Amino acid sequence: MALIWLGTSSRGCTLFLQCTLLPATSPCCEMGNLQSSRRKKFDDIESRGYSKAPLGGWLARRSVRAVVPVLLFIILVAGFLHIFDFLPSSHSTSSIKPAKKDENRLPPLYYDYHNREIAQSRQLLDAPYPNGRTGKYIFMANRVDNLGWGNAMQEFLLNAYLAYRIDRAHVFDNYTWNQYGGVYTEKDGHLIPSRIPYSVFLQGPLVGGPWPENDPAPRSVVKEYWDELDGEIPLKDLFEVWIKALTPMKERCIEMKNNEYQLFMYYIFGNAKRLLTLWPEFSQSPIIQEFRWSPLIEAGFHDNRKIFLSSAAEKSVQDTYPYSTIPGLLALHIRRGDFKDHCKMLVDWNAVFMGYNSFPEFVDKFTVPEGAGAGMTKIPNTQEAIDTYLQHCYPNIRQIVAKVEDVRQSQAGKGLKNIFIMSNGDDAWLEKLKKALNKAGHWEKITTTKDMTLNWEQEYVSQAVDMLIGQRAQVLVGNGFSSLTSNVVMLRMANKNIPPESNRFW
Repeated sequence: MALIWLGTSSRGCTLFLQCTLLPATSPCCEMGNLQSSRRKKFDDIESRGYSKAPLGGWLARRSVRAVVPVLLFIILVAGFLHIFDFLPSSHSTSSIKPAKKDENRLPPLYYDYHNREIAQSRQLLDAPYPNGRTGKYIFMANRVDNLGWGNAMQEFLLNAYLAYRIDRAHVFDNYTWNQYGGVYTEKDGHLIPSRIPYSVFLQGPLVGGPWPENDPAPRSVVKEYWDELDGEIPLKDLFEVWIKALTPMKERCIEMKNNEYQLFMYYIFGNAKRLLTLWPEFSQSPIIQEFRWSPLIEAGFHDNRKIFLSSAAEKSVQDTYPYSTIPGLLALHIRRGDFKDHCKMLVDWNAVFMGYNSFPEFVDKFTVPEGAGAGMTKIPNTQEAIDTYLQHCYPNIRQIVAKVEDVRQSQAGKGLKNIFIMSNGDDAWLEKLKKALNKAGHWEKITTTKDMTLNWEQEYVSQAVDMLIGQRAQVLVGNGFSSLTSNVVMLRMANKNIPPESNRFW
């Protein structure tokens, strides 16, 4: 059953506090706000900075009158237990020698522990019920954070026991002091790890180990495993959950709590298997069929049409809505600048083309090469894998020219005469590219984003003018990893007059 807890905002609007986003028939049940381990993972890998401990904490949550007796009790108990520090231990718990204290050394981040948790859980993916894809799971996203280990442990144990009693696998994340900052948090003048895997503290069934023999309970799994299961739920099913939850509500206005994660997380748009399940109905809705750019953007197109239209097209192509296709125009979307670093990061995580860039009828497809995935395996990416990603994500001039020639000779590319380059590249690089493309001798005009004349208002939204040009081009060659390309392709695919094979990728 989908759980939705509602409150009321200061404006009197119904407020979503907590909810699941999973179908009622789903084996996965989530309590509380959505979490994104991928976002946290990127924070961990890319950021070595740290955050100050969030305000609040245990003392801030209770009045002094209530706290003082508790503190006195703790002090008395601690004093009593301190006596036993002087007694010999009956057994040794470890032969590991204590590490020498180094004030300049950063705290450990325990990546190996977390990787072992992930590997252990993934071994269960194809296991039979009650584990694996057919099993049932529960994740408490509203778990405690910014509190001490004692608080976290007591809650962790009860969460695990509740999961055990309802015959669902307990999905556990990290012991978390600060879930929104970097990998380190400043606390009391010292750095501490913001997140620590529970297997650093515990072992056995609580952190994914097997239950005692003959106990049929499903095994606990780590959050990344949950994400893989969640990643198999079609967007159409998630959409239906929201429709069923929101439609019967009688409240006049509804507000989603502003510090929760999005209804539709960013990684959905990178998963064609999930995203495209909604496309048949979404593409025919007035949201897409009546989509139109603003007068400011349309004016930017009109005022610059001479730089990318052939003389014949200038007379035949109309600026009126709905938008018609521009015959003879090839639009290229080429990301430069810091996008190269982004492309290299994609290698680490075995990234694939964005969902709308992955329609099954497209000519150009991307397969993750061997030797990628260093962010998950901790084995360095091979140069061959890096080169493969860069060719599709950050192509050089030679690769661009070769692709353009291949497209020109295709059935969809017949009659191409002009090229418009949508790019944030610097002027010198774009001039080199134009000269290289011109050597083929096929083109009447080759122009770029930098060649457009835009007014002060249009200057800061020039990417939308680019998108309108790309949307109307006879053929588009875009970046399969780019959300901008993805949105242009989405609009082109909603236009029945534009064949799928006219959407190409590096």
